[in-house]
Amino acid sequence: MINFLNWLDGVLWGLPLIVLMIVTGLYFTVRSGFFQFRFFGWIMKRTAGQLFRKESRESGSDEKGMLSAFEAISTAIGGTVGFGNIAGVATAVATGGPGAVVWMWLTACLGMILKQVEVTLGCYYRRENDRGEYYGGPTYYMERGLGEERGWGKLWLVPAVIFGIGIFSTFFVTSSNLTAAQVVSGAFHLPTISLGSIQVEGVILVGVLLSVLTYVITGGGTKRIAAIFSKLVPFMSVLYILMGLGMILVNISVVPEVVAEIFTSAFTGTAAVGGFAGCAVSEMVRIGMARSVYSNEAGWGTSPMIHASAKTRHPVEQGLWGSFEVFFDTFIICTITALSVILSGKWTDGTNGGTLALNTFASSFGTIGSVLLAVIMVIFTVTTSGGWFTYYLAILEHLYKKEGPLKTLVMKVFYAVRALPGLLWTIYLVKTNNQGFIWTLVDITSAIPTFINVAVILILSNQYFALLKDYKARYLGIGQIKKNARLFFEDGGKGSQS
Repeated sequence: MINFLNWLDGVLWGLPLIVLMIVTGLYFTVRSGFFQFRFFGWIMKRTAGQLFRKESRESGSDEKGMLSAFEAISTAIGGTVGFGNIAGVATAVATGGPGAVVWMWLTACLGMILKQVEVTLGCYYRRENDRGEYYGGPTYYMERGLGEERGWGKLWLVPAVIFGIGIFSTFFVTSSNLTAAQVVSGAFHLPTISLGSIQVEGVILVGVLLSVLTYVITGGGTKRIAAIFSKLVPFMSVLYILMGLGMILVNISVVPEVVAEIFTSAFTGTAAVGGFAGCAVSEMVRIGMARSVYSNEAGWGTSPMIHASAKTRHPVEQGLWGSFEVFFDTFIICTITALSVILSGKWTDGTNGGTLALNTFASSFGTIGSVLLAVIMVIFTVTTSGGWFTYYLAILEHLYKKEGPLKTLVMKVFYAVRALPGLLWTIYLVKTNNQGFIWTLVDITSAIPTFINVAVILILSNQYFALLKDYKARYLGIGQIKKNARLFFEDGGKGSQS
């Protein structure tokens, strides 16, 4: 079974998906006039530049939606920036070598435009439910873009069902609880506790506490999660950045050497050293791309499900936040993790995941480093769980459009069991000590929806480019503004395509 899953992982993250993502990313990059590069300053101005302005946190009254742009990006980053940025990147370096970092960066360059496209389409095709709440995402633009606009009829259900199954498989297959529990129990050296005749490991006890926290955070639905994350996410991000910069400063003398090794090995492969088995370039590319997508979720179709709920004046305006999200996640958070792991020299000792991350910071900061990482991992795990909870809600809202007894029952069951899969995986993997198995499953569950979503946004590319043309005319002074342009699908009319 394990051999089959490893084979399937290699197939799904093999040539077809890699080619699809590269081709699609290049297509949107070239046809948009290299928008994510030429207008990078504008993207930062309309995103990071707005973070500390009060009006950006309180979107205008004429903008439809249920979350401010700041709440939406906080929730999206909360779901995106998580244990994958720490344990996932550490694992990528431990299995692919330093060169995998370059392929993570290159994937992110294309990911910036891919996420902008999917967020833009998510906002454009979103739907308002019976309670006045806005939801959107890939299944919504599959129904409206493929089913209604392009005459697919009910055939849109085929990619939507496959995508939905792929996304919901992550509800049942998750390593966030385990990773954080390992770091916390290791940092505080929690022992095994005897409860009568039952021996309970410290990792499992932490897993239980994390599950309780997840229940508390997600109890109020999307609006409450967004309100909490708008305060929690900036704190956790700054704390981790400061910790990572401290790690880099402690080892500043060897930073040039490490950077050179990252770029050199990216195109030559990495020889075996210590507990590291060595890695060919082809495998390095696969690992780097897979971990990049799992970390920043570009093309995965997740973030559009929360961005679609945002109050925004234009779909592309919210799409800019998608580009910022990828930049912040990969070029800042993931880079800090990767540099820290490589600088510590621990990536060759045969460990990976949360244990490798813990050893990395403990090597330079001792107990303080371990404790700080434990605190960060708890926050990251809770925000990741909360962010993904909003994604599942968006899909369920689409599946059950109308209020009724069945929807009420499904929602009650979902709310009741929402934190259990992560805890059950923690118990299982601690008992079996087969933790590499979960990362294989994680790669598989991310590949399926990514393949579907990237193919769909490619099909719907004309709608994105029509919206981009309109946005550039309105706000960048490039081109003529089209009167009565259809900025949102629900506005009616002929549409914004030209």
